[in-house]
Amino acid sequence: MSIIETLGPWSWFILAGLLMIGELAAPGAYLLWLGLAAAACGAVGFLVDLPWQAEILLFAVLALAMVALGRWVTPRPSEGSDRPFLNRRAEGYVGRSFVLDEPIVGGVGRVRIDDTVWRIVGADQPAGSRVVVQRVDGATLVVAAA
Repeated sequence: MSIIETLGPWSWFILAGLLMIGELAAPGAYLLWLGLAAAACGAVGFLVDLPWQAEILLFAVLALAMVALGRWVTPRPSEGSDRPFLNRRAEGYVGRSFVLDEPIVGGVGRVRIDDTVWRIVGADQPAGSRVVVQRVDGATLVVAAA
């Protein structure tokens, strides 16, 4: 306990730094908000000389307030996006039909969609035939005859 008394309010800043580093190691946790609460306790410790019991109580109250603030400002995962296929472009092609530029030979072929050439797998088809994307397997579109 003597080292904490020697450091004074700086011990709260050290705790804040450790908590924020912990947030980097385990993202998605509430350690960022607890770190901000510890930093606020350190700032209060420089302004007002509080006994250690009051500082811990202040930290508990600020931690609850910061976690509540964090839940309020971060987006909910269940909220829909106006661009649901932003990082999953291939999934946006499921159900759409396209014309083959090249034939599907041996179950493998390619189709040009907008500015991208996609690898496709499906039953052998001649060039110029229409196919429908059934599902996505990684970066490969699984197609069937339209």
